[in-house]
Amino acid sequence: MIKIAVIGGGSTYTPELVSGFLQRLDSLPLKELVLVDTSPDRLRVVGGFAQRMVAAQGAPFEIVLTTEQRVGLHDADYVIVQLRVGGMAARRADEYLGHRHGLIGQETTGVGGMANALRTIPVVLEIAEEMQRLAPGALLVNFSNPAGLVVEALARHAPGMASVGLCNVPITVKMGLLEAWDVACDPNTAHLDTLGLNHLSWHRGLTVEGRDVWPQILAGSLDRLRSEPDPEWEPALIETLGAIPNYYLHYYYHTGQKLAAQQQWPPSRAEQVMGIEEQLLAQYADPERVEPPPGLMERGGAYYSTAAAQLIGAHYHDLGQIHVLNVPHGGTVPGWPADWVLEMPCRVLRAGIEPLPTRPLPAACSGLVAQVKAYELLTVEAAVRGDRRAAYEALLAHPLGPSSDRIQEVLDDLLQTNRSFLPAFWA
Repeated sequence: MIKIAVIGGGSTYTPELVSGFLQRLDSLPLKELVLVDTSPDRLRVVGGFAQRMVAAQGAPFEIVLTTEQRVGLHDADYVIVQLRVGGMAARRADEYLGHRHGLIGQETTGVGGMANALRTIPVVLEIAEEMQRLAPGALLVNFSNPAGLVVEALARHAPGMASVGLCNVPITVKMGLLEAWDVACDPNTAHLDTLGLNHLSWHRGLTVEGRDVWPQILAGSLDRLRSEPDPEWEPALIETLGAIPNYYLHYYYHTGQKLAAQQQWPPSRAEQVMGIEEQLLAQYADPERVEPPPGLMERGGAYYSTAAAQLIGAHYHDLGQIHVLNVPHGGTVPGWPADWVLEMPCRVLRAGIEPLPTRPLPAACSGLVAQVKAYELLTVEAAVRGDRRAAYEALLAHPLGPSSDRIQEVLDDLLQTNRSFLPAFWA
């Protein structure tokens, strides 16, 4: 019987996570799910709803609610980290930080993503340190954005901690491709070939029960794009790369369009989510409700519970399944430093998560990865040490960052806006 702790258990995503575990009762011997959150009010509403969900299914496992992190971590087998330092208000501030400087405003990309990372990395490293005392054998599964950057920090500054970054984008893409092209199969036998960084990756292959179906999927995708008056991607781009970009690459490939769309704010995405969450929390508070409301899908995060439950199940049962995860690649991608954290196919074993050897990306993609990875490494050092020079260099390195004559202005704004969350920069 296993214990799972969820740090950030007051998230509106949590009921979906609970649903995922309830759907896998026959394969996952869960005894205790501990929801940990710094907000007693959120925990009471979300946690109370989670308890009713489980009770309605005969109480197969216990839901424990606590604001004490050590209670959740003590003897845990798995720790899911889904926190957002500063809450949705901080996400909105990240978006408008970019907006007011004429830059991309987004929670994981550009200056907003950097602000998010600076707030989040120290907190997650503290969780890892406490895990090493209270749950030394546990696996830390990080969902917190920016997911890859957080795992990069864990790999470099908590080397004894077993950790992995998980994002719902790869599984959402895989399920979408199987549905769009009417491929009938067990989704566990379909493997997506993805490579890059979290939210900066390219999907370039799909096998189903060992059969390569990518040529027909790529050809069908090109035909569909050519027939659309306003396609998501230019057919020439897809044909040249032989891959489908992660949708976050719109911020890099279509920067002008994204900046123009920002001019229509409010509402930004954070402001939209605030409205959705207000409705969700009101529905969660209904004492008669025992099923997640349909509006939860508007929150985003499709297949979030599937990705988390499948990963934990594969690890616990030593299944050797292949999942797209964020881990140090260990030299499996020729030409890139072995300690880089990449988003890529990995074999999930109880003894550890093994990245699979794979071919490198073409130069048109790998050059962008190298540039953003330089930003990531500098951001990790800035977050860990409160290093303003490293933060300056990170903004200089990022392809979506400000011009050199405006870096100091943007950095000063970023640090001042987040001052209460960044004590190391103000020591």
